[in-house]
Amino acid sequence: MKTLQGKKGLVVGIANKESIAWGCAKAFHDAGAELAITYLNEKAEPYVRPLAEEVRASIIMPLDVQNDIQMNTLLDVIKEKWGKLDFLLHSVAFAPKEDLQGRVTDCSRKGFLMAMDISCYSFIRLAHLAEPLMKEGGALLTMTYLGGEKVVEHYGIMGPVKAALEGTVKYLAVDLGDKKIRVNAISPGPILTRAASGIPNFDSLLQLAREKSPEHESVTIQSVGAYAKFLVSDEAALVTGSTVYVDAGFNIMTM
Repeated sequence: MKTLQGKKGLVVGIANKESIAWGCAKAFHDAGAELAITYLNEKAEPYVRPLAEEVRASIIMPLDVQNDIQMNTLLDVIKEKWGKLDFLLHSVAFAPKEDLQGRVTDCSRKGFLMAMDISCYSFIRLAHLAEPLMKEGGALLTMTYLGGEKVVEHYGIMGPVKAALEGTVKYLAVDLGDKKIRVNAISPGPILTRAASGIPNFDSLLQLAREKSPEHESVTIQSVGAYAKFLVSDEAALVTGSTVYVDAGFNIMTM
């Protein structure tokens, strides 16, 4: 079903064809949405542009979420070309390797602030800029992980950062609710993406999730995309401020 027919959406966070954001973009496109897609920098562009062209993205632009000029320019282009924005997907997370792989106790101030800026504050900033373009309501969606709710071994400083992101989702939902702008987070199970490859012993985490989840299945970018498609559609009109799981039930189990 073309549940997103006529809708315009921005997808931030595609790095390559293994990205969760790519699984979502594909689902959005298949449901009829017109997309704007960003890539981090010139190094990333050769991996992202072919994917953007595959889903016929009408806007393809660079976006380093720490670059205010790039972010403002992107939203200005969307306003000029579309005049509106119906939904936004934020799938961006980063922490310096030395801080990610060490103890939270030992995290540097610089590493913590960078992780919070890229992984959490960028969602706030995008929401601020998207709000005027969502005059008839809309949907903002971000990606979190179970490590923001419970301690997951080796997830390190990204645990507190994702906890902050999940709190941000709730507060944005209240701020924007009167304008019918819904704000939600998806918490997928472990998926081997480029970002996840920086987490020590990630293969063990994948195996644990398969073994202990009720369905004994590995999560895919396609399964996340299917849920994301629902959450940004009008069918999810009364769903906001939530963190929803796509993890074969792993979150209900004791570790």
